[in-house]
Parts: sequence; structure tokens; C-alpha cells
Amino acid sequence: MMNLTQLVLASHNGGKLKELQAMLGGSVTLRSVGEFSQVEPEETGLSFVENAILKARNAARLSGLPALADDSGLAVDFLGGVPGIYSARYADGQGDAANNAKLLEALKDVPDEQRGAQFVCVLALVRHADDPLPILCEGLWHGRILHAASGGHGFGYDPLFWVPERECSSAELSPVEKNQLSHRARAMVLLRQRLGLQ
Repeated sequence: MMNLTQLVLASHNGGKLKELQAMLGGSVTLRSVGEFSQVEPEETGLSFVENAILKARNAARLSGLPALADDSGLAVDFLGGVPGIYSARYADGQGDAANNAKLLEALKDVPDEQRGAQFVCVLALVRHADDPLPILCEGLWHGRILHAASGGHGFGYDPLFWVPERECSSAELSPVEKNQLSHRARAMVLLRQRLGLQ
């Protein structure tokens, strides 16, 4: 299989780097694309898959190393999959608190049974910038949106995301638990299998 010791992560998000490195294990070192450039590529794709590939190719081009990109977000059933690929900039780039406030407002009078949602993660790995065969792995984490934020861990929409199998919000899980259950964890299990990192 592919012999990888170093991968560039197409993200400037320190939380994501830490989370993914923990899931990948010690045999592969994950480096931030921030070491090579501070410029974020335009996410012009219309799907998680397109954006993940675009970001991976960009990071590989900047670093000259194989690159891993994660495009992830929250898809709320009642809102037809919104915020989806725009999850991080749902409230016009004003950050997590603003995104969460906007989502709560959008679902203001929606009853529990119609608040179903899933976190989506697509991981794309390219060996080089023009790799014709990116490795794609997808993970879904089903839950629902709470009426108010709860918990102090995680980032993004974690405080609003109810995890049925643990009966708490994603932000109430320990980082270790989250790394076993999350959409990113599910996609990473598949990626580890594809890379032969068992």
C-alpha cells in the first residue's frame, strides 16, 4: 500500500489537526498546511467531496507532500441539509457562537422529532497535487439539534448536537469519546483501513 510517514493536513484549524493526529496514530506525522502558506483556497465546490479534493490538491501543491483534507459540516434535515458545506461560515464568518445562534434561530419552533441532523465528514487523500485517484472516505454521525447549547468540550456545533447513544451533547463528551464516535472518527477508520494502518 501507500508508504506514508508524513501528510500535510489542508487546514489551519489546530483543533482539527490534534483530533486527526490522535486518530491516525503515531506512524504518520500530520503537519499543518499553515507551515507552508497562510492562504486558504477558495472552497468553490458544491459538495463536501469536491471541497475536500480541492483543499487536498492545494495543500499538496503548496507542500510537495501527500495531503489529507477534511471537509465536514452539519446537515440539518428540517433545513434541507443546511448549513452543509457552509457550516463554518453559516453566520458570514463570525465564528462558532454566531453560527450556533443562527441555527437555533432557524429551528426556533421546530419540535424535537423534526430536529434530526448529521455531522458529515469527507476525507480526501492525494499522493500529489495532480493525483487522478484521490482516496475518499466518508463518515456520518446521526443525532439531533438541541434547543440550547450544552457542554464545554469540542468546537463548532458540538454544544448543539445531541448524541443519542450517549444521551448528551457532543460537547459533553470527553475528547477521547468524541474521537471514537464522531463523523471524523468514522471516516478515519475507513482511511486507516485503506492505508493499511491497522
